[in-house]
Amino acid sequence: MPNSNRGMFSRGSGTITVIEEPVMRSYRRKAKIVFYLTWVIVGVLAATVAASKWHPVIALLVGLAAGLITGAIAGAIVAAWPILRAIWWWIPETALTGGLIYGWIELAQHTTLLYRLAAVVLIVGIPVAIKPVRTGLHQVTWCMITRHRIRTCFSEFIITNRTGSLPLILWARPTPVGERVWIWLRPGLSLDDLLDRLDKIAVACWASNAIAEAASRSNAAFIRMDIKRREVLTGTITSPLLDLIRSGAPATERDTKTIPTALDLPQVPASDVLTPPTPLKRTDHPKMPAPASPPAPAAGNGSDLSDWI
Repeated sequence: MPNSNRGMFSRGSGTITVIEEPVMRSYRRKAKIVFYLTWVIVGVLAATVAASKWHPVIALLVGLAAGLITGAIAGAIVAAWPILRAIWWWIPETALTGGLIYGWIELAQHTTLLYRLAAVVLIVGIPVAIKPVRTGLHQVTWCMITRHRIRTCFSEFIITNRTGSLPLILWARPTPVGERVWIWLRPGLSLDDLLDRLDKIAVACWASNAIAEAASRSNAAFIRMDIKRREVLTGTITSPLLDLIRSGAPATERDTKTIPTALDLPQVPASDVLTPPTPLKRTDHPKMPAPASPPAPAAGNGSDLSDWI
């Protein structure tokens, strides 16, 4: 029952708000519209098809019944969409908790206390003892946390539409630097709205940086967000070449000559100043050959002088 005291998880009314009331009213209104439209459309189509085999009155009743059932299903889905979306947000945690409870019940019904304790030791001890398993669990845990933190960002400080509905956070997977989350935006949001608030998103996700970009070339509502928690390029990498150097090898003597550290020209000897290289001359294009001289005219007596040249 609501009370006037402010609890830890309440908003002044003594209740925990999972879905906002404006969102529920909006989807109930949409559900009524979908119900009536589906009822009319499916009813007319079903009655038309049934009239070819049955009496028109019977076909009309069959069409109305088919439209009523189909419209009720479509309206129920639309009205329950905020609840289905909330279930989707918590489905990893719900599946994990349900699996652990169901597994413990099955284990308790078929084994003794000693076997149950051994199973608990294995479930807890393997991640602690094996580093790859421990690292994988740590990354999966951060993926689940990041999904809820991004949802909190959309709910608290990112611009919302008139009804206050939140985007659909699809999935998250680990990356070498953090987590990558895919988001389906709703009407009223765009990628530019997120780019202006990446610093706040990084703070809300307890990360060092956040990057958002489009995940599809044909749909601007489908975006991808990278949450960075560490920099992999700044890590120290050991080189195997150091193991190839013998322990008794002498160290290389370094030149102790003083090297100028600033552009102070008096400190640089004149002999060290290199003269600029002589620019290369551009090669001239080859000359065109002279045109051939015209043939000599023929002699007056009819002989050809070219035969004597």
